[in-house]
Amino acid sequence: MATISGSRLCAVIAFGAMALVCTRAEAAEKLRVGIPATEAFTFMPVAFGEHLGIFKKNGVEVESITLLGSAKLHQAMTADAIDIALGAGSDFLFLVKGAPEIAIAGMGSPPLDISFIVPYDSPAKTADDLRGKKIGISTVGALTDWFAHRLARVKGWKPEELIEVAVGSDKSTEAAFIATHQIDAMITGSASGLQLEDSKRGRLLFPASQLVDDFLDHAIFASDKIVKSDPAGVRSFLRAWFETIAYMRAHREETIQFAVTATRRSEAVENKEYDLVMPMFSADGKFPPKDLKVMSASFVDLKLLESEPDLTKYYTEAYLPR
Repeated sequence: MATISGSRLCAVIAFGAMALVCTRAEAAEKLRVGIPATEAFTFMPVAFGEHLGIFKKNGVEVESITLLGSAKLHQAMTADAIDIALGAGSDFLFLVKGAPEIAIAGMGSPPLDISFIVPYDSPAKTADDLRGKKIGISTVGALTDWFAHRLARVKGWKPEELIEVAVGSDKSTEAAFIATHQIDAMITGSASGLQLEDSKRGRLLFPASQLVDDFLDHAIFASDKIVKSDPAGVRSFLRAWFETIAYMRAHREETIQFAVTATRRSEAVENKEYDLVMPMFSADGKFPPKDLKVMSASFVDLKLLESEPDLTKYYTEAYLPR
C-alpha cells in the first residue's frame, strides 16, 4: 500500500481545509441587507465593513438595498426582497403584528442619534425652556411623537402644555420649519441638528437619551426564511458587523473620514456626530430587558397596541458572536 510523506500529508490536509472554506463561501447565499435611510451614520457600518473587507473576510457577500422608512423595510422583508434589515428598536411592532422575521441583535441604546433641535438663535437653553412651545414631530404615532410625550411626562407638564406639529420626515422640510421659526423645536436625527448648527440655521439642544436611557434605539432583524436556510450566513453577518463596530471604536479618525464621504456632511459635523453617537452602538448585540420593557410600554402610550406585548417572543441571541 502506498504511503504519504508527512509533508505531503500536511499539504493534502491544508488543501482540503481550503476547499471546505471555498465551498462554504460559494454555497453561502448573498445576503440582501435593507437600509432604512441614506447617508446615516447609524447604518454606515455595513458600507464601512465592506470597504474594510471585514464582511468578505467573514465569508459574507452583502447586497445593500436602500428602503426609505421602517414600513417599506419590513414590507420588503415580508415580500422576501431582503434577508436582513437594520431598523429601529420600535420596529418590533411589525413583528408583533405578524411580520415573518425575528430580531437577531440589539444595535444600540440609548437614543443618542435622535435629538431636540431648536432654531440657531432660540433662547432655549434646556428642556425646561420648551414648556408650552411648538414641537415638531414626523407624524402622530411615530417614535418622535412618543419622545414629545416623554418630555411632558418627565417634566410633569399638563397635556395642554405640549403643542405638537406634524411636519413629516423630509429633512429639507424640517430645516425650513426650524429656520423660519414656524416651530420652536424639532425632534429628529442628531445629525440634522449638527448640520443645521454648521450652517447657523439651527442647533442641537439635547439628545433624546436625556429623557429615556433604557430604550432599544436600533436592532437588526432577519427573515424567518434566511435563519432557516442559512443560519451560518446570519452568524457570519453579525460577526462581521460587531467586528466593524469594534474597528470604528478603535479608529476614530479613519471612521470620521469615511463618514464624511458616506454621509456627505462636513468633517466638523462628523467629528461631533462620532463623539455623540458612537457610544450608542452595542458591542455584543444583546437585548437588555429594561430597554425592551420601556419600548413595549411605548406601543401602548402611542395607542398602537392595547396592551404591552411580550417581546421575548420576537428576538433571539442565538446568532450572536460567542
